[in-house]
Amino acid sequence: MKKRTPISQIMTTDVITLNIIDTLETAKELFSKHNIKHIPIVQNKEVIGILSYSDMLRISYAEVSDDDSSVDTFVYDMYTIKQVMAKNLFMVPPNSTIKDVAKMLNEKEFHALPVVEDNELVGIVTTTDLINYLIEQL
Repeated sequence: MKKRTPISQIMTTDVITLNIIDTLETAKELFSKHNIKHIPIVQNKEVIGILSYSDMLRISYAEVSDDDSSVDTFVYDMYTIKQVMAKNLFMVPPNSTIKDVAKMLNEKEFHALPVVEDNELVGIVTTTDLINYLIEQL
């Protein structure tokens, strides 16, 4: 296993994003359609937050109680993306090593990090990316 491999080798570059003015219902649709768990929130190409599927679950009792999508919509209409997203972000440049990013994800207990270059989103790296990389190496 190479110790200095940059995160740019395993990150997702075709990143699904949301804007601060999008709705949580739109977020829910993107999570489902693309089978993803994290969506960076961007404003003028700059990452200002990240929304995770678990953030959505926290505010939606409907996911636990039943499958009535009208209840989901009601709950999602009560909040904005700005209220639910994580705002205190850790971001990494694309030349960060896989080892360093893995340590950061482990220590901070995150599951995804935006990859940013010149204040612009260029990718996202998740724990799934790291596991897939590890599997390829074995």
